[in-house]
Order: sequence, then structure tokens, then C-alpha cells
Amino acid sequence: MPIIEGEEEFREYVRARGPSLLRTAHQLTGHPLDAEDLLQNALTRTYLAWERIEDRGSLDGYVRRAMVNINISQWRRRKVEEYPSDELPEVAVEPHDSHGTYGEVHERLERALDGLPERMRAAIVLRYYEDLTEPEVARLLGISVGTVKSTVSRAMAKLRNELGISVADPQVAKVAEVTGVTDFPETPPPSSSP
Repeated sequence: MPIIEGEEEFREYVRARGPSLLRTAHQLTGHPLDAEDLLQNALTRTYLAWERIEDRGSLDGYVRRAMVNINISQWRRRKVEEYPSDELPEVAVEPHDSHGTYGEVHERLERALDGLPERMRAAIVLRYYEDLTEPEVARLLGISVGTVKSTVSRAMAKLRNELGISVADPQVAKVAEVTGVTDFPETPPPSSSP
């Protein structure tokens, strides 16, 4: 790889922002090793374009966009390994524990995020983990703001369902603490009638 003029500046950027960008990559891929590969590829592209990037304040956005683009390209190249079925597989349901520790709640949330479709996971990660606005998420994912809103809303409903919580549930406070999400859309409580 050619040595660029601002190589030390690039190294400092990677040292300073690498951990945060790796967390974003992990949320996009759902797997730590894939996250490292994704971030490495995005940083390689950033390195090659370093001298052309004039606005150093928007570097995080540039790298995140590169990660999203690379990840989307990998989705498209990936061979379909899951096929639709008339019957759903049985899923083990964890008992509802309103006194779980922070680590337990975080692990459950990570597993629930891993179970989301790629676009939903990307929208949740960008919106709540990276704290981007809906228009920013829309621009990064190449979709409309309305699609971001509906995707995030459906993803939040799936997460609540997977975690077995409702808006009135005491664990909502823990999930809000972990994710920074406080704007849970209202959902009716599950019906107890047969």
C-alpha cells in the first residue's frame, strides 16, 4: 500500500476512533470476527482516499458509510443458506427475570439484535448505538426517512417481543439504559384470553 502524506494523522484517527467503529461493525455484522474484517476493509478504503477527504470532521460518517456499503455488497454476494418453511422451528424461551443483571440484559439484547434481519439491525445500530438522526440513517442506508421510521419501529417491536417486555415492564428501564432508547412505541399488552 502506498504511504500517504497524512499517515500519522490516519494512524491517530484509527487509534482514537477504532474501538467505537469496531462496535458499530459488530452491530452491523453480528459476529466479532466479521466485524474486524468489515472495519479493516472500510479503513483500507479510507486510507486509500485519505488525501481526498477534505472534511476531517466527517471521517466517522465516511467510515460508517464504507462499512454499510461493504456489508451490503457482502449480503448480495452471500449464497442463500436459509430457506422458507411452512413450519417454524421451536425456539427456546428464557424465563422472564425482572432482576437480571446489566450483563444478562446486555447479552439478551445482543442475541435479540443478532436475530433481526440485516436492514433492521443496521437501522437500530445507526439510530440508537451511533445516535444518528433519522435523515442521517436514511442517507447512509439509501432509503427514505419514512422507511427508516417504519423499519426502526418494527425492529423495536421485534426486540421487545424477543426480550419478552412491554412498555410497562420494569425491564424497559434496563433496556433503555443499555441502548439509550427511551422512545418505545406503545404496544398493547399480550392478551390472556385463549
